[in-house]
Amino acid sequence: MRIDLTGRNAVVTGSSQGIGLAIATGLAGAGAGVVLTGRTQGRLDQAAQAVRGAVPDASVATVACDLTTEEGAELLYAAVPAADVLVNNLGIFGSRPPLEITDAEWKTYFDTNVLSAVRLIRHYLPGMTGQGWGRVLNIASDSAIVIPAEMIHYGMSKTALLAVSRGFAKEAAGAGVTVNSVIAGPTHTGGVEDFVYELVDKDLPWHEAQREFMRLHRPQSLLQRLIEPEEIANLVVYLSSAQASATTGAAVRVDGGYVDSILP
Repeated sequence: MRIDLTGRNAVVTGSSQGIGLAIATGLAGAGAGVVLTGRTQGRLDQAAQAVRGAVPDASVATVACDLTTEEGAELLYAAVPAADVLVNNLGIFGSRPPLEITDAEWKTYFDTNVLSAVRLIRHYLPGMTGQGWGRVLNIASDSAIVIPAEMIHYGMSKTALLAVSRGFAKEAAGAGVTVNSVIAGPTHTGGVEDFVYELVDKDLPWHEAQREFMRLHRPQSLLQRLIEPEEIANLVVYLSSAQASATTGAAVRVDGGYVDSILP
């Protein structure tokens, strides 16, 4: 299967590192021009350099903005009025005892993980439907289905994102535009490495440490290792392609079998 996104432009939020950066790199490798977003220009410059290092002829732009606010979103719209592919990857996570989560924290998680995506879809979807082609991908999590007791606010936000995806897919019905969510499982990022070593022997080499972590703390994973960001990106690139034209309104899993269900 040859995926060719030449001539398409893709906005990837939260793309200065981790999964977002891997997605942007994958899309650039398929020929798309990519727009990286984040709050800090310096980190975005480093991310753009990383994309160009992996894909030497890549077309890469950056927009420094806070997409949790309407003002930040307006900065993005001014720089990038229209998009063929929108990947809502921006998100925050953290553990908190359930009864200690404050109203402000609930609102922050909703604003960051849900409303930022809704806001961008509301802006970019009409242009996609108008041209008869477009792709919207919302990066969700296994926590949307298997709600973590220590991260209820995070799980709530990702569950809401599944509903957002399904609802906007109905809005785009018959227009040649697909809207899907991607359910990512436990993934290897810098922050996760620190988290793993908080729970397992710090003297273990990484490949052993992550397997020990999965065995003790994520035993339901069938992969029995953390997922690499590039593996998440592979699915996103496919769902952004012409080949995925019949997949819409779906919650597609790339979770290493973490969710113990034959359905999403």
